[in-house]
Amino acid sequence: MEDRWLSVDEIAAHLGVSRDTVYRWIEHKGLPAHKISRLWKFSKKEIDEWGRGGGVDDKKHQKDTGQQEW
Repeated sequence: MEDRWLSVDEIAAHLGVSRDTVYRWIEHKGLPAHKISRLWKFSKKEIDEWGRGGGVDDKKHQKDTGQQEW
């Protein structure tokens, strides 16, 4: 099993979304990300767990954080 940090482009391809969506999910939906210097890096395992746990679910996120989606 490959265990390395993935870039924004790699995680976007893994999730089937655009780079802009990745950045939006970091800010508004709690996408697990680690900023190393000026670059965002991702653990595929953390991303997959986040997704299985309903990470993109708007209703779950709003309930957990009290935030409204724009």
